[in-house]
Amino acid sequence: MKIRELYEKAVAKGIELDPRGEAEVRKELEREKKDFEGLKDRDKRFFDKDKLTNPYADSRILYGDPEKDVKRVLVGIDMEIGEVLLADRLRERGRPIDLILAHHPEGRAMANLYDVMDMQSGILLKYGVPINIAEGIMDERIREVERRLMPANHTRAVDAARLLDIPIMCIHTPTDNAVTEFLQRAFDERKPYLISDIIETLRDIPEYAASAGETGMGPKVVSGSEKRKAGKVFVDMTGGTGGSKKVFESLATAGIGTVVGMHISEDHRKEAEKHHVNVVIAGHISSDTLGINLLLDKVLPNDVEVVETSGFRRVIRT
Repeated sequence: MKIRELYEKAVAKGIELDPRGEAEVRKELEREKKDFEGLKDRDKRFFDKDKLTNPYADSRILYGDPEKDVKRVLVGIDMEIGEVLLADRLRERGRPIDLILAHHPEGRAMANLYDVMDMQSGILLKYGVPINIAEGIMDERIREVERRLMPANHTRAVDAARLLDIPIMCIHTPTDNAVTEFLQRAFDERKPYLISDIIETLRDIPEYAASAGETGMGPKVVSGSEKRKAGKVFVDMTGGTGGSKKVFESLATAGIGTVVGMHISEDHRKEAEKHHVNVVIAGHISSDTLGINLLLDKVLPNDVEVVETSGFRRVIRT
């Protein structure tokens, strides 16, 4: 498999699993095309042309020849300078790494992470929050994340990979879409009565069971209690990074009883409690691991060797 093929298949699967629906994502791509065509020639050279086919700005080939064949890939959650050096060390010890595959974005993908947060408005609309309210809630938060990312030194890991001539790619939102779709479907099918039923459903999944056993970081209730009724369950695990804390009032109004997420800030947790929304934290690294595994099952050939690192453990379902 070539790097380009892996990238294109991952993006295509992300679009297929997008909680907004594939038709809505295609509309967004058409809008990007119109925006590009409307630019002056002097501005077009600054436009990221990947946006014409890839709606996820946090997922990119960051360095390397897209036509390079991949036989062995180093996969992890956070792939920074240490992991790049690890890839080089493995190469020295006779295990050449053809590609570093990160979940969390690096380089320009990290700098533009805020750009994918617009999708959260579309997800909220699907769960009953009026689009004008959803967009109003999210706009302030998106601008906040953009400002927070501006001073960061985004290219450190990519620069290291370039100096060592090791291709590097990050796939963020497509894997988050995969875990969101997987869990939402599981809860929709099982219809948990109590929050304890949500915990048990998560513990039945190998990635969460492993995290609970190895690190003690299994699923936890952070708002509400296991004895409370679950109500309507909303899986909130995609869209760049955490949304606005103001969303919990709208979710409560829309009839959401329990939110299942990867992580939550204390301010967000207090807001959930204020509006009587239960929150179950499934686990960050375990959720990312599940998403990567689900995506790799769909896009990675069996003859490509996966080397696990940085919190990731391979679980094959197909």
